[in-house]
Amino acid sequence: MSARLSFTYQALPMRVVLGAGAIRSLPDEIDQLGLRRALVLCSPEQEETGRMIAAALGDRSAGVLAEARMHVPIEVADEARDRARELGADACVAVGGGSAIGLGKAIALEHGLPIIAVPTTYAGSEMTPVWGLTQGGQKRTGRDPRVLPASVIYDPELTLTLPVAMSVTSGMNAIAHAVEALYAPDATPVISLMAEEGVRALTGALPTLVRTADDLDARSRAQYGAWLCGACLGATTMSLHHKLCHSLGGTLDLPHAPTHTVVLPHALAYNQAAVPDTVAALSRALGGADDPALRLWDLAGELGASRSLRDLGMAEMDIPKIVEQVLANPYANPVEVTEPGLTRLLRRAWAGDPPAA
Repeated sequence: MSARLSFTYQALPMRVVLGAGAIRSLPDEIDQLGLRRALVLCSPEQEETGRMIAAALGDRSAGVLAEARMHVPIEVADEARDRARELGADACVAVGGGSAIGLGKAIALEHGLPIIAVPTTYAGSEMTPVWGLTQGGQKRTGRDPRVLPASVIYDPELTLTLPVAMSVTSGMNAIAHAVEALYAPDATPVISLMAEEGVRALTGALPTLVRTADDLDARSRAQYGAWLCGACLGATTMSLHHKLCHSLGGTLDLPHAPTHTVVLPHALAYNQAAVPDTVAALSRALGGADDPALRLWDLAGELGASRSLRDLGMAEMDIPKIVEQVLANPYANPVEVTEPGLTRLLRRAWAGDPPAA
């Protein structure tokens, strides 16, 4: 960080409740917000949890819509919006990961319904005003304060059924938010502190979860880290890593969190030489690692995550298409993004090779 401080910091208006059993406060959260009936949103895989929460809401529930999907296809968003209107819902409770919360954001964007988020993964999207919709194979993203959840309930007991593999990639996805926040053009000292602590919390918790999946303390620390990392994403500008993942996900329908896990070390390696303060912060968070990009790549392997885009279903011939998309509408980045550099990055990520500048 420059010796001459200059920044603008604006906190996002959010309420966060974290702790084992916190879900029991959901009816009170609805009452406090002055709401009456909430439509519970979840993915098909989370329908049992969604119906459990709807039952706990009693007459405050407008029903369950278990149709959330990755990357929020616009057709699903339109259907959910119409269903909310038909059922007379004045709020949504989004239960699950980025798919459910993204669907809630789409309804908030188009229909103005406030969201209460109940995350069961560590992706952190519940802490941001960022929305995304996929239409015709293209993923559009934007920022709008209307999609920011009014309240977020973190209950580690709800994450106990999250498979270990998904816990790992979801946590790495959150770490990516913090990494890019550290070198964002609008980074601030407060956000940088949150980013470093978020990385420290998640990289400390994830190995414990791999060894002991039902460790509630580790699950709580992972949610704490996800909260911090998500807040970082909500407060700063996204860079090369997120642009790559948006293009890979929207165009090739690659799985969201595993794609973040593969791409993160390579995007960081691309930028590392130009961001010494980021390297220093990540080194502290990662226990003194000299090369944070390589350490994150090693960590993904130690935790059993895939480190290859090929393993996620990407064909080698798709690389030029993704390069073209990223260069056509690049995000802010500390290093110029060039066709040769981006091609090298994607070839290494596709093959599962270690990251390199």
